[in-house]
Amino acid sequence: MAEDMKGATMTDLLLFVPACFALNLAFGPNNLIAMTNGARHGIGFALTASLGRLLVFVPMIIVSALGLGMILSTSALVFTAVKVVGAAYLIWLGWKTLKSSGAMPRSDLCGARPDLSDAFRQEALVAIGNPKAILIFAAFFPQFVALDAYAESYTLLGALFILLEALAITVYASGGALAARTAASNLNWLQGASGLGVMVFGGLLLLAKRPT
Repeated sequence: MAEDMKGATMTDLLLFVPACFALNLAFGPNNLIAMTNGARHGIGFALTASLGRLLVFVPMIIVSALGLGMILSTSALVFTAVKVVGAAYLIWLGWKTLKSSGAMPRSDLCGARPDLSDAFRQEALVAIGNPKAILIFAAFFPQFVALDAYAESYTLLGALFILLEALAITVYASGGALAARTAASNLNWLQGASGLGVMVFGGLLLLAKRPT
């Protein structure tokens, strides 16, 4: 019986890893920020800033494991409040980025290195301002949790998610850095496109509907 349980668990993990990595790789505001930071300031800067996102995801996973993630899926008021605040921040951040893209010469854009704490905070606020993140943990993880070893199983899935998220961040940061090296003259354009993209994600978040 124990061997059957291990076999089933391994099968679940073989399904979980690629499905989870697809979610991690999905193009969204956080990944767009990682790509932009990679293009402007290098992979190391982008990865360090993205720790803000990962540190936010850890308590989100814990909250979902405790079942509190269901609050967002059952309370229209809470879901709407988080959605509106998150969307407003994205639109403001996108506008600020878009406006600054043409406000500085290319030499300043390449040479200036913004406060890492600001980039860290941006990653964290964008992550926590998206109600879909905790809903993913609340709806996606339970499909792979072993009920007879709930805590251990959820911990393993959470650790795998964080690891795969870090890998996805590396992919986007590396893509941004590569794009900057091959088209250094287009950094202003890339920053402008990033700002516009973040604003679009903010608008799309406003249109998001609470799962029923």
